[in-house]
Amino acid sequence: GRPLKVYMASESSIHSVLDQYKTDFSSVNAAVTAAQREDQAERRRRIAEGDIKTIVQDSPISRALSKILEYAARNRASDVHIEPLEGSLKIRCRIDGVLREIMQLPKTIEPALVSRIKILSNLKIDEHRIPQDGQFIVEVSGREIDLRIAISPVVWGEQVVIRLLDKSGLSYKIEDMGYAGRALRDIRKGIKKPNGMILNSGPTGSGKSTSLYGLIQELNNDTVNIVTLEDPVEYKIPGVNQIQVNAEVGLTFATGLRSILRQDPNIVMVGEIRDRETANLAVQAALTGHLVFSTLHTNSAAGVLPRLIDMGVEPFLIASTVNTIIGQRLVRRVTSERDVYQSTELETRSIHENIGHLLPRTQADIPKVSADLGYKDLPLARQSAYTLVKGKDTAKTPGGYLGRAGLFEVMDVTPEIQNLIVSRATSSQIQALAIQQGMITMRQDGYLKALQGLTTLDEVNRVTASI
Repeated sequence: GRPLKVYMASESSIHSVLDQYKTDFSSVNAAVTAAQREDQAERRRRIAEGDIKTIVQDSPISRALSKILEYAARNRASDVHIEPLEGSLKIRCRIDGVLREIMQLPKTIEPALVSRIKILSNLKIDEHRIPQDGQFIVEVSGREIDLRIAISPVVWGEQVVIRLLDKSGLSYKIEDMGYAGRALRDIRKGIKKPNGMILNSGPTGSGKSTSLYGLIQELNNDTVNIVTLEDPVEYKIPGVNQIQVNAEVGLTFATGLRSILRQDPNIVMVGEIRDRETANLAVQAALTGHLVFSTLHTNSAAGVLPRLIDMGVEPFLIASTVNTIIGQRLVRRVTSERDVYQSTELETRSIHENIGHLLPRTQADIPKVSADLGYKDLPLARQSAYTLVKGKDTAKTPGGYLGRAGLFEVMDVTPEIQNLIVSRATSSQIQALAIQQGMITMRQDGYLKALQGLTTLDEVNRVTASI
C-alpha cells in the first residue's frame, strides 16, 4: 500500500484554525435563501423580458453583496475574488497579501450577483464574452472606499476581482512606510535634485504607487507644479494635478506625457513605464530639467537599468538621467499579541549569513551602527542567539500577523554605477557594486526589521525568495 503520513495538532491549534473561518455571514445566507425561494418560472419570465435589472436590484442580492464588501473592508482586504466553480461560487479575500477563502455560495446565485456588480459599475450586464473593467464607491462605517472592478469570462461563468482602495488611515510619510537609515537618506538625497529620474521597481501589489505618493508629498508645496499620469488614479492628493489614462480615447502614457510637458511642470509622475515610447519620453523629460517619478516591474533595483536598455533607451542617457532606484516588497507585520523567543540554530546561522557584516562588532559600536542603519539598539554581530518574536494566531490575526510594512533597497546611481550602465553591465554586476558601496538589500532590510520585532524571518524569506 501507500506510505501513511500522520499529522498531529493540539486542540487549541485546531480551534484557532476553525475560528479563522468562522465569520458571521448569516445575512448573506439569508439573502441567498430568499433569492433561491423566488419562483424559478417567474425569474425566467423576467429574464426573458429583459428585466434582469429588477432581479439584481432586489434586496436579497444587494444585501449579500453588501455583507461581503463590508467584511472585506472591516478586515483590511485589498482584493475580493468571486470565482465560479462547477457547482458553487467561491469567495476569497486577500488580506495582508495572502488570499483566504471566506465562504462558498450556491452556483445559482452567480448570475444575479455578477449582474448586480455590473450595474453598480456601469458595465454591460448582457456582455459575457469579453473582460470588462469598472468602478464604484461604497461607504462602510463612515469611510468611503473606492472599488475597482475587473470581470473576466472563465470556464464556469464570470470571475470578478474587486480591488478596495481605502483612503482613510493611509499615511504618506515615508518613515511610516518603512524607509530607514541609509535608504531614507539616499531617497531624500535623490528627490532633492532639481531634475532626473526616480524609479521604483517591484511586482504588482508591492506598494510602488503608495511609495511614489509619499515621495511626491515630500515635495508638494506652492512653489512647484506637480502633474501625474496614472492608470488608474488610486488616491487623490490635494495640490497635485492628476490625469487618468484613457486608452479608449487615445490618452495613453505616451500621449499624456507629451501633453504634460507643455503644462510647465516641475515634477512629473508617470504611473508605469510600459513601452519604448514612454521610456524615451520619460528620459527626455528628465534631460530637459524635470524631476520624473515612475515604476517598472523588475525583481530588484539593479534590474531596472538593464530593463530600460532592453526597452531601447541608450545606456548613456540612462546613466545621465537616473538619480535613484527603489526596489521594494511588502511583508506582514507581527501583531501586538506576541511571544518572544530566542532564535534557533538555523535562524541564527541565517542572520549571520545575511546581516552579520552589518551588525555592530562591539558594545561601543552599537549607537553608531544603529544610527547608520536606522534601527534602535541592534544586537552584536556574532551572538549565539537573537531575540525574535512570533505573533499569536487568532481569528483576527491569522498566522499572527496584522497589517503590512515595506522592505526597501535604495540604489544611489553613483559615477561608478554610471560607468557600469554605459558598459551594458548585467544586473548582478550592478547589484554587487551597489552593495559594495553600502546599499542595504531588501532581504537585509527585512532581517533588520525582524530583529526589531516588526516581522518574522519566515515572512521575510517568503517575500524575498525570488530575489
